[in-house]
Amino acid sequence: MAHPKRKISKQRRDKRRTHYKCEAKTYMICPTTGEAHLPHRAYWYEGNLYYKGKIVIEKEAVA
Repeated sequence: MAHPKRKISKQRRDKRRTHYKCEAKTYMICPTTGEAHLPHRAYWYEGNLYYKGKIVIEKEAVA
């Protein structure tokens, strides 16, 4: 098992970790419903399931 010869300083360690950051998710606005959703994902709007602006599963009418 390898062991470091010298302690890695906090500055050197933190320089390496500068690229580990969280990014905000990008949302798309549906042209059909105007709903914000994640790209390439189906989403529910008013009881219907939409994907690419089209209804995939339609809400059943209750009589």
